Amino acid sequence: MKYSLAFAPLAPYWPVFVNGAWLTLKMTALAVVIGVCIGTLVAFAKRSKIKPLARACTVYIEIVRNTPFLVQIFLLYFGLASFGVRMPTFAAAVLAMVINIAAYAAEIIRAGLESVPRGQIEAAECLGLSKWRIGWHVMLQPSIEKVYPALTSQFLLMMQASAMASQISAEELTAIANTVQSDTFRSLETYIVVAALYLVLSLFIKLVTWALGEYMFRRRRVVRRAAAQAGKVQPAASTAAVAIHGGAA
Repeated sequence: MKYSLAFAPLAPYWPVFVNGAWLTLKMTALAVVIGVCIGTLVAFAKRSKIKPLARACTVYIEIVRNTPFLVQIFLLYFGLASFGVRMPTFAAAVLAMVINIAAYAAEIIRAGLESVPRGQIEAAECLGLSKWRIGWHVMLQPSIEKVYPALTSQFLLMMQASAMASQISAEELTAIANTVQSDTFRSLETYIVVAALYLVLSLFIKLVTWALGEYMFRRRRVVRRAAAQAGKVQPAASTAAVAIHGGAA
């Protein structure tokens, strides 16, 4: 059985694909920004000496991490509707994404906070720094730098998981693909286009997070530059050493 690919029937739908990709990107950006802020607070709260607060954070994280994302979306969208709280599909999808990514971000950031040496915090306390300055400069900034690759991977996973929002009719990329393929009967071509758009979105997010990391963590650039210079100097030194040895021979 032969099958010939034909992308021409999809041409009139390109604005629809672009709108779907834009909505996916917007949902992901909102969820990431709000989710990371909440996740940071949860990470600190989980390390708090107030036991009920720390336990509540643990329960929240475990519930989110051990239930499927699709079920979380259904619980929010249909569950709240059962109590008379009706939300637009976009708001319900973003809220579910925020709740999900905040739990994962909290655990990732908490791991970074745990890696800060206790002596470093005690030294900051001895210098008389306030709790806020210790939390921001001594704990959070180095922690975020250490776990930044794990956080960016989580952002990408969240963007891909946004496809599940199509189940509540949020007009993101996968929902658009379902509509287009039912109109054109070109399922394979439609999902090839959608896969390519997801790939472009992933590369774009990678580029943005890389640029953001380069801007925020200037120490990386300094270390990399120093390593590059050391790499340039080292061969010259070894050449000189060889020359000296050669001369002695």
